[in-house]
Amino acid sequence: MTPRAAAFAIPGDIATVTGGYIYERRLLQELRALGHDVTHLQLGASFPEPTPADMDHAVTSLRSLDPERALILDGLVYGAVDTAGLAQVRAPIVAMIHHPLALETGLDPALRDHLFRTERANLALAEEVLVPSGHTAHILTTQYAVPAQRITIAQPGSERPTGIRVPADPPLILSVGIQHPRKGHDVLLRALAGLRDLRWRAVIVGSAHDAACAEDLARLLDQLALGDRVTFAGRIPQPDLDALFGQASLFALATRYEGYGMVFDEALAWGLPIVSCDTGAVPHTVPSGAGLLVPPDAPEDLADAIACILTDKTLREDMEACAKRAGTARPKWQDTARIAGQVLNALKPRR
Repeated sequence: MTPRAAAFAIPGDIATVTGGYIYERRLLQELRALGHDVTHLQLGASFPEPTPADMDHAVTSLRSLDPERALILDGLVYGAVDTAGLAQVRAPIVAMIHHPLALETGLDPALRDHLFRTERANLALAEEVLVPSGHTAHILTTQYAVPAQRITIAQPGSERPTGIRVPADPPLILSVGIQHPRKGHDVLLRALAGLRDLRWRAVIVGSAHDAACAEDLARLLDQLALGDRVTFAGRIPQPDLDALFGQASLFALATRYEGYGMVFDEALAWGLPIVSCDTGAVPHTVPSGAGLLVPPDAPEDLADAIACILTDKTLREDMEACAKRAGTARPKWQDTARIAGQVLNALKPRR
């Protein structure tokens, strides 16, 4: 069978460093490596709250696609694009849903309701839906009325580290996530403020994706007087991030929600114990033996979990071994692309 040709429609800059963009960039690359003729269709960056111009451009571009070429449509667009316009697309549609838009942290209630209704209506138009986790699949079947047989889980791939891990002294606590309310960096800062009596330093890597959130975090860092022990590194090159993973003693992310959480796979691959929150897909992504999960928005609980790992050498070593085993067992990006390719090849014309 000739691999199915497709168009992959993604809003904004495909080089954006977030889990969703990394996933789609690698999926695009690996589908091409498998022989699929995949065109990258760049849509407006304003989604999921599109300007009128970006909405018109998106609808016009999607309607003009060759019906013989499948359409993979990124979730930031899929959950917000005009339903009537999407219904006019002739190409068979594969929705790429990392997590439903209405589950984003801090949304205005009216916008949350709009996104829920729009995404639910649009999902009824998809021939197939790709999701990164069973957690997201469950939400789509139970809350968005998507039949389970139309959903395929394509778990993100992961890279195997090439460096050697040599933990720094004092112990390095590493966190990776964009500066956005959902990532819970404010909770992590409050937790670290309660651990002043222990030896550690912390680095938080991630771009200032939300300017207001970044300003709030800078103020909180100053208020808590943690500037001498906590560094916001911003976006850094992958070799520099690899160096931090190699120096870290544990990985901590106080996230309020994750549809998967690819950075956990990266931490596992480096053999790092993980401290995070019992929310979204995190319990399904982080093995129990490799991580300590606490409720979201619970800085004292987060601090206790971090302290346990920092002070209990046996526990830390057991968690490191479990993390390394789990990281080694995770799929590669070629595996993710094969699953997506099977979905493309099995597509039938639009209903």
